[in-house]
Amino acid sequence: MNEREFQEKLDVEREKIDQIDAQLLPLFLQRMECSQRVAELKGQVGAPVLNAQREQEILNRVSAQAGDFGGSAVALYQTIMAISRARQHILLDNNSTLRELERSARRRLPQPIGKVVCQGVEGAYSHQAARSLFNQIPVEFVPEFDQVFQQVAEGALGVLPVENSAAGSVTAVYDLILRYRFFIVGAVDVKVEHCLAAAGEGEITRVVSHPQALSQCSSYLTARGITPVEYSNTAAAAQYVAQECPAGVGAICSAEAAQRYGLRVVERGIQNEKNNTTRFVAVSREAVLSLDANKISLCFSLPHTTGSLYHILQRFALGGLNLTKIESRPIPGSEFEYDFYLDFTGCIHNPETLELICALNAELPRFSFLGNYSEFTTAEL
Repeated sequence: MNEREFQEKLDVEREKIDQIDAQLLPLFLQRMECSQRVAELKGQVGAPVLNAQREQEILNRVSAQAGDFGGSAVALYQTIMAISRARQHILLDNNSTLRELERSARRRLPQPIGKVVCQGVEGAYSHQAARSLFNQIPVEFVPEFDQVFQQVAEGALGVLPVENSAAGSVTAVYDLILRYRFFIVGAVDVKVEHCLAAAGEGEITRVVSHPQALSQCSSYLTARGITPVEYSNTAAAAQYVAQECPAGVGAICSAEAAQRYGLRVVERGIQNEKNNTTRFVAVSREAVLSLDANKISLCFSLPHTTGSLYHILQRFALGGLNLTKIESRPIPGSEFEYDFYLDFTGCIHNPETLELICALNAELPRFSFLGNYSEFTTAEL
């Protein structure tokens, strides 16, 4: 087949596709008009938008009728039904609680800012994050992440690490976020440069530090035969080495922590990845929804149906929203059931974004809106 013959045959098939599309669009519009009338009827009797049984019956029928294209036909109809549900949610104006929160929540943190709490001790990377987010505000420290959340429940702001670019998620913090479901009101990315520090001279055979820091410096430790020992916090490890001076034991911490506790920096920049960064979030019991916020966090669980996660993520794609994080954590006391934590770029004050969040709230079990906030790097602050 020469180029001319190919083009002629291609043009014929494309013309057929155009004719079919010309028939499909009016049918789609008719279907959406029917969907709107369904929404009116549901509104009159208070029926929910989502009817999972009916949707599954439609999908089963379509799959059987489409033969070899059954899976593709199901995907097409799932998209159509997601669009239909989204339209019905808009018409019914559900989830007045979320809409009221968007309307009435503070646009900025109250001034003066009250207590700020971190896990660890002075000089920790959490301390750097807190200073970056809340400059000149005194920071208090507690030994455990759970104690930070307990302080937040009493009105404090908590600053906690959630993710490292090299070592991944801080799962203990995500578990607590999903348990307490407070609001995230800010985030900052802190560049991490780990140092090996010691109280005196002599060979270092063991190091103490937070498990994340030990993981981030694993190549350095392995190459030198140094044994890692887990500790609650990088700065707390530095404080311990400075106070106890254990023979042959060093600490992995920041240069600031080493200086603060009078340790000698043996070597700087020992982390595996030179562009190592940890993301910290500020947590509050009250929402703060600034008009220029650029990131949204949600959590929810999913019904036990095939492809349920895919269909939820598809909703974000249809809205042109970019997902930046998804984390699954087991639901305590359940068997193989999970909560999902999700971050995406957007602003709740955008009407389309608010409608999506309200629709998900109506349809998903254990749904919580965790906040809309701005995320910065320390260089931007």
